[in-house]
Amino acid sequence: MAVRRYHCDFAYLGGNEAVADVAITVDGESISAVERGVVPASGDARLAGLTLPGFANAHSHAFHRVLRGRVERPGDFWSWRDEMYAVAAVLDPDLYRRLARAVYAEMVLAGYCAVGEFHYLHHAAGGRRYADPNEMGLALFDAARDAGIRLTLVDTCYLERAPGEPAEGVQERFSDGDVATWASRVEALTGSPPRGGARVGAAAHSLRAVPPSAAGEVAAWAGAHHVPFHVHVSEQPGENDAVVAAYDAPPVALLAAGGALGPATTAVHATHLGPEGARTLGASGTTVCMCPTTERALADGIGPAYTLAEEGSPIALGTDSHAVVDPFEEARALELDERLASGLRGRFSAAALLNAATAAGHRAIGWPEAGRLESGAPADLVTVALSSVRLAGAARGTLLEHVVFAAGAPDVTDVVVSGRHVVAEGRHLLIEDVASDLGRVIDDVVRAAGNG
Repeated sequence: MAVRRYHCDFAYLGGNEAVADVAITVDGESISAVERGVVPASGDARLAGLTLPGFANAHSHAFHRVLRGRVERPGDFWSWRDEMYAVAAVLDPDLYRRLARAVYAEMVLAGYCAVGEFHYLHHAAGGRRYADPNEMGLALFDAARDAGIRLTLVDTCYLERAPGEPAEGVQERFSDGDVATWASRVEALTGSPPRGGARVGAAAHSLRAVPPSAAGEVAAWAGAHHVPFHVHVSEQPGENDAVVAAYDAPPVALLAAGGALGPATTAVHATHLGPEGARTLGASGTTVCMCPTTERALADGIGPAYTLAEEGSPIALGTDSHAVVDPFEEARALELDERLASGLRGRFSAAALLNAATAAGHRAIGWPEAGRLESGAPADLVTVALSSVRLAGAARGTLLEHVVFAAGAPDVTDVVVSGRHVVAEGRHLLIEDVASDLGRVIDDVVRAAGNG
């Protein structure tokens, strides 16, 4: 890629305010210079509005996107899971590639430059292995490449339907049987990932689905391979109850005892923690990835975000089930849900919310160099137009607050990912009609699942 200079009307360079008239020089995939207070030069590409660092979606299940709008009926998390399993049962590598390609393109249009895909749909029906046992994962690498987004494939170990009970039904597609077999499959994806620029992480699905000793083995494997380790933690009270009944301790305590917590670990959700669980996560420096739009859509509850942050856990954000795909909505929901739970306002500043949506998320999925507009960082630029009715009246001194608390994905006009201009004037430059592609593939999946 050639050297290119962008002139930003405003840019967020850290701190609490946007900076006017910023020039960002991009050399290949990286930012080579950031200059403040400069006038546009001939040949500059103008980014009109507020330019932010690229967002990171730290927790995604791409195939859950099919369920949007189709599960809004009485029920609970477990009834929703039955409908999710019906979708998982019918996906093959080609259908999964098509679906993920469109979902990832929707993310890029919203301003996401990287995604952590919590990937557990590994095998064919009945647990039968594909000719290449990583065929479903490779489909996700291809989808991300085609959509223009960086991917961390968080390859997930899944062993049991509940503590002491073997996987059954569609869960057989998720399970490798034991940690050693899981690890031998994932070895093929480490070292030199097969689809340009992608990275690999590791996960234990949860302590409902992976015994604590096995989760510790997965975390140790991740540490030995210097990749991030993720795990669902205490999303539902029923999960806590099952784990305590089987192992006589809550999930966080068991993970701590097994050496699975620390700065390289991300606990996803952490909604139903007691005070001791929050202290343990915070003291270990474990990141917590919250997914507010999914947690409210599934009636999971409101997690103790502010307490976790105060205890020392970095907070990252993900879209999980893709009830909506909008980084601004995830970010402000962290603060607004905290207001509902605490009765207090302003627990998280706009700058803190942006950090959760950008730098903290990138660190959680293994891109610690990303999420900031500075020399040497990946050239990820997201420009938000300031001309919509949502942002009318925005003043320079409160521009950051206006954007974080009122902007939406439709306000994103330009997205540059690793130096590549992928979205311009709100249009995806690699996929001609994302909405039509997404609609067609969802219709195909729904027909196959028979749950339209």
